[in-house]
Amino acid sequence: MNDITTAKEVIRMEADAVASLESRIGADFQKAIDILFACAGRVIVTGMGKSGIIARKIVATMNSTGTPAIFLHPSDAVHGDLGMVRGDDAVICISKSGDTQELRQLMPMFKRIGVPVIAMVGNLSSPLARMSDIVLDISVKEEACPHNLAPTTSTTVTLAMGDAIAVTLLERKQFTADDFALFHPGGNLGKRLLLKVEELAITGDQVPVIGPAASLKDAILEITAKRLGATCVTSGDGTLAGIITDGDLRRLLQKTSDVSGLTAEQVMTKDPKTIRAGMLASAALQEMEAHSITQLIIVDDRKRPVGVVHLHDLVRAGLGGDSAT
Repeated sequence: MNDITTAKEVIRMEADAVASLESRIGADFQKAIDILFACAGRVIVTGMGKSGIIARKIVATMNSTGTPAIFLHPSDAVHGDLGMVRGDDAVICISKSGDTQELRQLMPMFKRIGVPVIAMVGNLSSPLARMSDIVLDISVKEEACPHNLAPTTSTTVTLAMGDAIAVTLLERKQFTADDFALFHPGGNLGKRLLLKVEELAITGDQVPVIGPAASLKDAILEITAKRLGATCVTSGDGTLAGIITDGDLRRLLQKTSDVSGLTAEQVMTKDPKTIRAGMLASAALQEMEAHSITQLIIVDDRKRPVGVVHLHDLVRAGLGGDSAT
């Protein structure tokens, strides 16, 4: 096999193994979800070696999606860390063989504490399977490793089962995007979920505004002074009537060189795209990209312009996205 063929074979084997999990999602999985949903404490996830690494990732996913969870290292557990387990917790034990010595040593302790134990094992007749309350089958035909030794396919399948549990609990708990944002305040993800449009907008006297009877020269001066590449055009009652952008001016000059007698009302684009305060900045970015514009006007309940948000400010804030034209 060459390198490309090997890589493709690994991906095919792991994809097939994950797909095979679907037929195993049944009554036992439902019982496991019922136990975890009813858990008043935390979900304790434990495993040795590579299973322990996958257990940590499952814990991270659960914590970020509304299910309090903690990783328990089996070796540390028998030297004092078992004290973190309480009677209102639930335990998930992960083991490909189902015969991991450190986990077998813990099982009587879990029973003594009185916590329900869900085993994710690759051998349904193993000691761990027999000692657990619920058993989830994560068996695989073979590892992607050519020697069938290095945990590859089995860890991928375990991770997929963990994701299935976490997302099912998320749905069961009606965990919302706002809830998700609460647990992810940092980085670009936090910005997309929390940053409001008005936090990046130009407001107050810095909002470019002219009346409908203003001359084209006045429009250009306002656009230049406020440096947003556009100006709002408002009616006598202050409501938004239109917008004049740099692009509008360029297109106008391509059509005619005599612009001395034109007013803002004659040049403006009527009914421009707007957004309300309180909306996510990420929603403003999507709107700009969808309509190939570089600014959005923020309006109040009476459709009066109270701010302008520019594409460059959204990108500078780390929201990303393609540049609009």
